[in-house]
Amino acid sequence: MAVLGVNNPNLLDLAKRTDPDGKIAQVVELLMETNEILPDMSWVEGNLTTGHRTTVRTGIPEPTWRRMYQFVQPSKSTTAQITDDTGMLEAYAEVDKALADLNGNTAAFRLSEEMAFIEGMNQEVARTLFYGNSDLVPASFTGLAPRFNERNPAFAANADNVIHAGGASTDNASIWLVVWGPNTVHGIVPKGSTAGLQVTDKGQVTLETGSGVGGTGGGRMEAYRTHYRWDVGLTVRDWRYVVRIANIGKSTLSNVYTDGEFATGPNLPDLLFQAMRIVPNLSFGRPALYMSRDMATWLARQKAAMGLNSYATAETVQGTMGWTENFMGIPIRRVDVLSADEALVPSST
Repeated sequence: MAVLGVNNPNLLDLAKRTDPDGKIAQVVELLMETNEILPDMSWVEGNLTTGHRTTVRTGIPEPTWRRMYQFVQPSKSTTAQITDDTGMLEAYAEVDKALADLNGNTAAFRLSEEMAFIEGMNQEVARTLFYGNSDLVPASFTGLAPRFNERNPAFAANADNVIHAGGASTDNASIWLVVWGPNTVHGIVPKGSTAGLQVTDKGQVTLETGSGVGGTGGGRMEAYRTHYRWDVGLTVRDWRYVVRIANIGKSTLSNVYTDGEFATGPNLPDLLFQAMRIVPNLSFGRPALYMSRDMATWLARQKAAMGLNSYATAETVQGTMGWTENFMGIPIRRVDVLSADEALVPSST
């Protein structure tokens, strides 16, 4: 585990290395408190100013059984280069100067008001990590769902890592198992960027009509302005370390357990066991399970109905004590953006 801490830096580790005055690190800490993906993710500085190009092994050499004096044909592995772009997410926060000064602690008041902007960026990055598609929104980056959206191996090499949970409608959910690491799946910080997150205090500015908060009829007002910019991307270097449990029909879930099966819907603990066995080596990185609040609740209820122990343990992450539930030692993370209804992941013919 000590090696993981060194080789798998999360965003706060990276921020502390690149921000000597601590301001960016403080903002990242706030982000990590409300986005449970960030403490798990490994981050790598990209080798491109707008992304990261990585070499992925697509095939391994085949050895040959040889008899005495028999020749063996040389062989080699096959690789492919993949380029993942980063997206540039920005926001401006503006607060009335008179209101901020009236509080008596201008800096603290500004931060409290700007938390909504930080949370908005946070939710958008979390949503894009799963559902982002740069083909549809070129300025963003491609997340996990578009990369794991086929169940037929004839149409996608990673189809075996998409488990069909039996859903047939459009109210589906997914549970994700991701093993984060520099050789598996990781976030991207653009080359030369400051921890992927930049916060600039623009200080006092004069707002005019149509250029910020409030104001009509050509008026002016004094305000404090803060500029937030988050450059972020995602690389799936080895797709074998991501498993999507897809097509979980939400309306069919049940915790009525008799004769070894649930009355309706999928068996979530059994699906998680399957996902764990698909990954080549869970210790090859930092594994975590991601699901919505409802899925986490159903999982706990089904485990209780089956007589399985449900453990919630105290865990210290970056100095903050929190309670984390786990499944067979793999932490369960709540991601609210996964509560959206998903279309059926197909098996093309």
